[in-house]
This record gives sequence, C-alpha cells and structure tokens, in this order.
Amino acid sequence: MSSPLIDSRTPVEAGLGGLGPARGTGNVQHESPSEHVPASPPRRILLGAFGDPGHTFPMIALGRALRARGHEVTLQTWRRWQAHVEAEGIEFLAAPEYEVFPLIGSDHPSANGRPVGEALDFYEAVVHATRHTLPLVRELRPDAVVADILTLAPALAAELAAIPHATLIPHVYPENEPDFPIYSLGARLPRTAAGRALWRRMQGPVRRGVEQGRVELNATRARLGLPPLSYGHGGTSRQLALVATFPQLEYPRAWPSWAHIVGPLMWEPPYRDVELPTTGSAGGAREDPLVLIAPSTAQDLEHRLLHAALRGLADAPVRVLATWNRRLPSRALPVPANARVVEWVSYARTMPHCDVVVCHAGHGTLVRALASGCAVVACPHTGDMNENAARLDWAGAGVRLPRRFVTPRALRLAVERALGDSSVRRRARELAVWAAERDPADAAAGLVERLATRREPSHSA
Repeated sequence: MSSPLIDSRTPVEAGLGGLGPARGTGNVQHESPSEHVPASPPRRILLGAFGDPGHTFPMIALGRALRARGHEVTLQTWRRWQAHVEAEGIEFLAAPEYEVFPLIGSDHPSANGRPVGEALDFYEAVVHATRHTLPLVRELRPDAVVADILTLAPALAAELAAIPHATLIPHVYPENEPDFPIYSLGARLPRTAAGRALWRRMQGPVRRGVEQGRVELNATRARLGLPPLSYGHGGTSRQLALVATFPQLEYPRAWPSWAHIVGPLMWEPPYRDVELPTTGSAGGAREDPLVLIAPSTAQDLEHRLLHAALRGLADAPVRVLATWNRRLPSRALPVPANARVVEWVSYARTMPHCDVVVCHAGHGTLVRALASGCAVVACPHTGDMNENAARLDWAGAGVRLPRRFVTPRALRLAVERALGDSSVRRRARELAVWAAERDPADAAAGLVERLATRREPSHSA
C-alpha cells in the first residue's frame, strides 16, 4: 500500500543477504554467549552516565555484563536509579545533577516534579562535575572508566588520574563522513553522485560547529589542567568507543580502529506482564496482529501520537496495546473496542508478542522492537529520533512517518504498510535473529576488559 504521505522506500541498499553485518560496518563484534573470552583477573571498573533513561539503561546493561565476568563495578548516575543499580549488584555513586537546559517550572511535565534551579552553562557544569568526580576516582582507583558520550566528567577525571577511559555511544555513531546527510536532520544516505556532492557542500556549518565545540571543550580542559585536543568530537575517547546499536543501522563508512559496533545494550526496570487485548475491531480472533503504541517518555507532551494512533486504528483488523508511560494525558484518550490502554509496559516482556511497534524512534525503544522481530512505524518527534527513523527506513525494517503527517489516517496507512510489506517484516526478523545469536553487552564488557589490562590491577598494589 502506498500513500503520498508516507516516505517511499527503495530496496535495501546495504542490508544483509543472510545474517551477517551490513556492508561497510567495520569493527563489528561477533562474540556469541557461548564464545566468551577467557576471563581476565578481576578488575575495578567505574561507569558514568547522566540520568536520562536512554543513556543510563545501556550503561546498566554494560555494568551487569561486567559483573557477570567477575569484575567490581561502580556506576555514577542520578539518584533516581539507585535502587535499580544496586539490584544488579553494581555499586552506586550519586552523580552531580546540574540544570543545563532552559529553565522550566517544577510543575512542567518534563521536570518530573523536581524543583528546577538556576541553569548552568553546559561546560561550566562539566567543570563542576569533573571537580566533584575526581576525588571519587582517585579514591576508587579503577582500572578503567567508561563514560556515556554526553557525560564528560568521568572521562575528564579519568584523564586527570591517568586511567584508561572509554566512551559508550548508546545510539548510531554521530560523526559523519563528508558526503553523509547532516546528523539528526532525518535525511537518508544519498544514492547518487549529485546527492553526495550536495551534502558535501552543506558540511560547512557542521565543520564550524565542530570547531566551536573543540574550542569550548579545550577551554574547559585548560581550566582543569588538561592539554588541548587537536581534533573535534573530543567527547569520544580515542582509546575505545563502544557503539551500542545494530550494525545494520550504520551507513557504510571508513571506521576508526578504536570504534567498535557491539550491538544494542538493552536493560529496563523490572515490571509485571500486562494483559494483552484478545479481540480485534469486529470482535475478531486472537490471531489479529498486535500493534503496540509506545510513545516517548520525554517528548510529545500532549500525546499527539497516542491520540492519532488510537483514532486511526479504531476500526482496523488489529489488536492495539497502548501505553501513556506514566505521563497522564491532559485530554481523555479515545479507547476503541480493539484497544487496551495501560500506564506502563515492559518492552522486554511485551514486544515479543507484537507484530508492529509504533513509536517516536527513541533509540532504546527502536532497537528493543527490532530485537523482538517487530516491524516499526517510526514517528520521530525531535533531534536524533529523526536520524534513527532515517536509519530504520534505510535498513528496510520499518516505515517512517514524518512528524507533520502524524494523523489518524496516515498512521493507519503506515501500520498497514508495515504489516503488508513482507520485506519489512522479514528484515525485522533478520535483525532479531542477529541479536539472538549474540550477547552485545558481553562483547562490550570484553572490550572494556582489554582496555583495563593496560593498567595493573589497582587492588593488587
């Protein structure tokens, strides 16, 4: 089924003939659960991530894998995750929490009830956080530090303490080749020489932004007593960068030796099973396809996607399970006979029962759906969601619906296409097989282990 409202999809340009990595994906880790590298002596590893779920959850997955390999693991993150971190056998350290975004009232939905104080400049917050973290690093004496790509303080503190450090990138690799589309615009990889030339001409503002970031980061490094960097994207370690996504979502490129695609690192807070809807729109059989509506926990505060999906699928021959993700809608939701709406679902427990997942294309939700074999209807709201949706469309495992077209009619057409296009569903199943045959968290832990061996075990001194 086609519609002028839905992005057209060409045949997969760099997909899998079978189940191997996508063409040009470079340093892909292939270790399976039964192929663990011989354990190294127990090491002490410090992890650091700010509190957004999309950045903390992959770090918890890595921490759990390191613990399973016998290492002492400490995670520095926001207090809201303390109980979950400790439940995984990981030591918890409270990270400094600074407001670095525009001020909002504490009653604003995105404030999560927290009082919002005076905002700091981003790099000013980095200086404060690094000075707070450095004494903890010196006291802990870890053999390696792994910092989230947006959490600079642990990495800078590790550098000050001469400790090997790595970066965890919990999404697709954000550094572009010259003829790639600008990251987060949501454009697909060009297929022609003219398209590549166009993007090369448009890289000027990007290069200027990267250079400005380098200058600002070097000013921050100078305040901390660190030497300047001669290259951009200085928040990514050149000792080890773990790219925690499907290699099938990465465009073909020349990969640096220190960047490794390990696969998605997935973790979520435990939650019970929810009852699935058992009938379709006309009282149909349980065999009706199951569609999960999984909106972002941070974006789309008015629940536009949720309203549009429930209205658009009301009389469709599908079962609908929808969640409002503990963000109470300001308007009553229309709940048709074929739908069930709940406050929360466990994606790990629910998505394996689903045929299609409709979401905003946050990376964590997207890769969980693909790992469960679900075709995805991606309705990006902002930022890197646009990039994720473009990569999904390019990989052939879903349907992309731009934000301006999120209406009941367009959403229904997109779901029908995801269900009716056998190549989309086949591609999603291929990614699920790829994920099932590997243990990305263990592969990432093995790389961190190797990094830590560059230093004598700190607790043997």
